[in-house]
Amino acid sequence: MRLKSLTLIVAAMMAVGSTSTLTSCKQESAPAATEAEPAAQAEEQSQDPEAAIKKAIGDYMVNEFGKQYTQGQYCIPNLILLETNDAENETLVWGGFWVFNYNQVGDTLKTVSGGNHPGLMHLRRTGTGYEVTKFDAVGDGSNFEPTARKIFGERYDSFMNNESNDGMRESLRGIAIARYVKEHKLPVTMYQDFGWDPVAIPTVEE
Repeated sequence: MRLKSLTLIVAAMMAVGSTSTLTSCKQESAPAATEAEPAAQAEEQSQDPEAAIKKAIGDYMVNEFGKQYTQGQYCIPNLILLETNDAENETLVWGGFWVFNYNQVGDTLKTVSGGNHPGLMHLRRTGTGYEVTKFDAVGDGSNFEPTARKIFGERYDSFMNNESNDGMRESLRGIAIARYVKEHKLPVTMYQDFGWDPVAIPTVEE
């Protein structure tokens, strides 16, 4: 699989089967819900299913894949969604699902590690949103093309176009970082991959 040009454990690896491990990955916890909150959460997420789906996939990436990589203070997913399909009993989402670990150094988030896990997410509705029930992963190395063709089917060409579009991926990554920084009130203004110049974190609207 194609790797981004970084010389150490890079943030933009496409290592589906990375051998690096992560002993812990810091993830900010939400306050405990009160008895009155579930209904309000369900109503809110039913009005914005796309946000609920992204949250479920992001949580899955942090918990299932973020811990496979070298430890960082913050674990931030970057989702390159290709297509969403509401089937009878589940929601299917095809895409490239990235996750990055960072350490904060001054006002900059320094990339520690990360990678891309393309494939198909299976989700189901819960009382307050969605949860991932299964992930069909594209294989690594010589298994990449045959598994990608099988999983993406007629979407394969569009998927490969997304995979090769570095500009789109980095733009979405900057937005994902900006939203995380804003949500968790981190005092940072830049992010930086090893061997590359720092990049200003963009401003995002509410």
